[in-house]
Amino acid sequence: MGANLFINYGEAVAMILFGIGFSNLLLQKNLIKKIIGLNIMDTATYLFLAEKGYIEGRVAPIVVDNVTSVEAYVNPVPSGLVLTGIVVSVSVTALMLSLTIRLYRKYHTLDMDKISTLLKKEDM
Repeated sequence: MGANLFINYGEAVAMILFGIGFSNLLLQKNLIKKIIGLNIMDTATYLFLAEKGYIEGRVAPIVVDNVTSVEAYVNPVPSGLVLTGIVVSVSVTALMLSLTIRLYRKYHTLDMDKISTLLKKEDM
């Protein structure tokens, strides 16, 4: 068990980071801290995909010196997924931050519990 952990340390670090981000997302009341937790989870996912896509001894899939053998290159799909995920993550983070700014301007707090109680008072 311990030997596999040292061989797959990248995946282990990704899982630990994901757990940190997920617990931060669940346990924090501050909206900015929740956004940071979601970004940590995103980063852990990208690290995991990059670890899974890397193969020891292979190079990036750019044909050099007329080497066209598939066994010489890594799979480009995980890299493409990571790049696409980063673009989506930045967009989602920007949207969340803009909504957080609007909530702060309206309720003058970033605490989710306080915002919930203020919303309930508005409904009555």
